[in-house]
Amino acid sequence: MLDMRRMQVLRAVVTTGSITAAATNLGYTPSAISQQVAGLEKQAGLPLLERVGRGIRPTAAGRLLTEHAGRLAEQLAEAESALTALRNGCAGRLRVRYFATAGAALVPPAVAQFRAERAGVELDLKLTEPTDPFEELAAGRADVAITVLEPDEPAPEGMIARHLLADPFFAVLPRGHALSRKRVIDLGELADEPWILADFGATGPCKDLVSNACAGAGFSPKVAVESDDYATAQGFVAAGLGVTIIPRLGLGYAHPGVVLRKVRNPEPVRHIHVVYREDAAWNPAVVALAEALEKAARAS
Repeated sequence: MLDMRRMQVLRAVVTTGSITAAATNLGYTPSAISQQVAGLEKQAGLPLLERVGRGIRPTAAGRLLTEHAGRLAEQLAEAESALTALRNGCAGRLRVRYFATAGAALVPPAVAQFRAERAGVELDLKLTEPTDPFEELAAGRADVAITVLEPDEPAPEGMIARHLLADPFFAVLPRGHALSRKRVIDLGELADEPWILADFGATGPCKDLVSNACAGAGFSPKVAVESDDYATAQGFVAAGLGVTIIPRLGLGYAHPGVVLRKVRNPEPVRHIHVVYREDAAWNPAVVALAEALEKAARAS
C-alpha cells in the first residue's frame, strides 16, 4: 500500500525541483525528505527520481505518483470542506418522519424556514403512520420525528424530546344537534351517541388518548362508522351518522355541515413533540430543524 504522506513529500520535491527546497517548505530536514522518498520508492518497486546535473527530475513512475498525489490532495481538501459543512449543519441529509396533521400544519412552514437558512441540507420527508417513529429513529432510518407523547411520558432511552404544542380535541357535531346549543360540552354527554371513528382507531397516534379520555368520562364509544382521516369523518358527521372529536390541528378544513364545540371533563389534549437521538444533538442542522418546528408550533 502506497503511503499518502510520502506521496505528498514526493510531490513537493517534484514541484520545487529539489530536496532542499521541499524540506524548507515542509519544515523537514533534507535527510528526512530523502528517507521519505526512499521509502516510497521501496513501496513502488521503481525509482522515482533521477539526477540531472546538479538537480533532480522525476522518472516516469515519479511523474505518475506526483499526478495522483495532486488529485489526492484536491480530494482531501474537498473532503475536509464537506466535513466542515456537515459539522456546521450546512450539508448532509436529514430524514424527517411525521404524522398527517403535524405534516399539514407544522412541517411546511418549518421546512420553508429551514431551507431558507440551510439550503445545502437535503430533507427526506415521509409520513410514518402507522409506523412507530421511535423504531425508525432507533434503527437509524430517521433523524428527526414528530410524534405524540403524554406530558409525563419520558422519551425512550437515548432520545431527546422537545415539546411543540398542546393540541386540544373539539367535539364535532351535525348542525342542529341538541348539544350544539352549548358552547362547551362534557365528554360524557356523547356517551349515548353513535361515533365516527377517525384516525384514532387501530393505528393513529391518538388511539390511546381518546379511548382513555372516554373511559375517564365513564363510557366506551359506540362506533357507527370507521374513517381513516379527519376530513372524511366530518363528512359522515355532517350526514347525521354520528359524532366525533378531532384535534385542533386536524380542523384546518371544517365541513360546512358540522359545528365544533370545546370539550371538558375530561378535555382530551395531545402533546406533540419533535424527537431525535441524543447522538445527533451535535448536528446543528437537527437542532435548527427542531427550532423551526417550535417556531411553526408557536405560530399555529
